[in-house]
Amino acid sequence: MTDARSATELSDDGLAQGLTTRHIRMIAIGGAIGVGLFLGSGKGIAYAGPALIAVYAITGLFIFIIMRALGELLMYRPVTGSLAEYAREFLGPAYGFITGWGYWITWTIIGMGELTASGIFIRYWFPSVPQYLIVLIGLLALVALNLVKVGVFGEAEFWFASIKIIAIVGLIAGGTAVLLFDLGPAGQTGGLSNLWDHGGFAPQGLPAVLLAFQIVVFSYQGVELIGMTAAETKDRERVLPRAINSVPWRIGVFYLGTLIVLLSLFPWDQFSAAESPFVKALAHVGLPAAASIMNFVVTASALSACSAGLFSNGRLLKKLAADGLAPKRFIKTNSGHVPAAGVIASGAVMFIGVLINAVVPEKAFVYISSVATLGAIWSWGVIVACHLVYRRRLKRGEVRSSSFRLPFATPLCWITLGFLAFVTVLLAFDPAQRIALYALPIWALVLVGGYQLVKRRQGAADGPAPAAVPALDSVD
Repeated sequence: MTDARSATELSDDGLAQGLTTRHIRMIAIGGAIGVGLFLGSGKGIAYAGPALIAVYAITGLFIFIIMRALGELLMYRPVTGSLAEYAREFLGPAYGFITGWGYWITWTIIGMGELTASGIFIRYWFPSVPQYLIVLIGLLALVALNLVKVGVFGEAEFWFASIKIIAIVGLIAGGTAVLLFDLGPAGQTGGLSNLWDHGGFAPQGLPAVLLAFQIVVFSYQGVELIGMTAAETKDRERVLPRAINSVPWRIGVFYLGTLIVLLSLFPWDQFSAAESPFVKALAHVGLPAAASIMNFVVTASALSACSAGLFSNGRLLKKLAADGLAPKRFIKTNSGHVPAAGVIASGAVMFIGVLINAVVPEKAFVYISSVATLGAIWSWGVIVACHLVYRRRLKRGEVRSSSFRLPFATPLCWITLGFLAFVTVLLAFDPAQRIALYALPIWALVLVGGYQLVKRRQGAADGPAPAAVPALDSVD
């Protein structure tokens, strides 16, 4: 009865407020657990060894700061397409356009990466099936899922996230039991000493540890998706802060706990960058059936993250269209109050990922994840920059206070911006990840050029087009 009623409650922009507390909690958890952990951690282990645990912990601290900053903005003014709207309000219209379309491109690329990972995982069972065909089928199925009512999407994400949580908790509990009671071959050779006995905690040195930060940043992509659910969430004042405050324990349990168990069961050099360490660990324990189950879990995780990306992109296109920054056709919703045109358009562009998998299947995930990382760094940087401007305006009495505050906001935000800049520089030192920096000029040219074109078309209605994108310190 409650769900049926919620489907008829609409936000100011015509979206159904059909996401409940359990939906938001699971979307938040699902956003923090994806292919970056299940597949990308294999590459991270190959780089940093057991020191990857420290890399996840350090990055996790900055992610929590970013999420608290986003939470304060959401409680100040919850809106559809939150990142783009906050950038427009606090940094200026140019940054609103660049952030909105940049975030849309980022999640389009992430979707391609998640679909690519699902293709890799499914070929574990069907090695003769072309990877691109698996990616195509997955894309079509997820577009169809996102065209139904938001409550159905919320239910799907709830169960996707539940599968991840059950699997990870089961792995941690089972692995701990193996280590404590010396069960099987892994119990005889496993132990915490594996974290430092095979070449040390950082066996390949500090440079290799630093290069792992890019991989870990990709792993955390999606935690900010909770901001895209704000307009479709009931009881926002209670639900959203709780979901954001749960970030530390999610990081502690799902990332750090998992890696500690995996790297205690087996020495770091027994894992490969080419496959999921989760599947590898269970297969080595002597449980091939469990390995197949875990492969199903990581496949569901990849598809779940891509589905969340389609959800976000459809709402973002609707907001951009309402602001005159995208074609007006994206404003409309279907009978289920879903921005169907935006979802379909986003899925159509993700088809590029099918082509990439057809041409370079062995390198598709590395290329896509590297470029997506740059988009995540920009999006998180915008959240922090908006928060800094918001706090300055709050002191001047120009905006209302939020019910959810980030303590020590100014120093923490500046330190976080420094960290994001540091990770961006690190991309230049890894040939496999350097493609992201090669793509940066193209990214900037397309977005800045697109903004200038839109402003010229708007003409006198919005005033003359600016000569260039304004500097951040001149916007306030």
